Amino acid sequence: MKTLLAVVHAPSPNTQRLSDALEAGARHHDIEGIDCVCQSPLETVPDDILNADGIIIGTTENLGYMAGLTKDLFDRCYYEVLEQKQGLPCALYVRAGLDGTGTQRGIESIVTGLRWRWVQPPLILRGQWDHTFCGQVEELGTYMAAGLENGLF
Repeated sequence: MKTLLAVVHAPSPNTQRLSDALEAGARHHDIEGIDCVCQSPLETVPDDILNADGIIIGTTENLGYMAGLTKDLFDRCYYEVLEQKQGLPCALYVRAGLDGTGTQRGIESIVTGLRWRWVQPPLILRGQWDHTFCGQVEELGTYMAAGLENGLF
């Protein structure tokens, strides 16, 4: 069984809906060989990443950058996973009020340093809350879990 780690900062009811949608997608009934672990950045420790076969980061954009707890995750785990998890398949979604590019750039820079491997371009959910965001994030979860299960990444 492979492990998909979803590290999601979900401080509001809408961002919790996104987290739930991601988990629902990753646990799609047609996907059997994936254990999806969904947790907050604060709960995540280096061993969680070391035991993962793929990772999805979900964060809000705060003041033009990733959420502080998402940055804290990278600060705490970076060097402990750097050498052992190169090539880790990863994906990102950002819940951004207006832009999302500052968060995207910041996380892309960290992921480049970690030498993780993007499986798709970051998903930036811009503007006012839209219920279609949940479907997009659910699809991301399904895509990532199915890709891991089938050895595509």
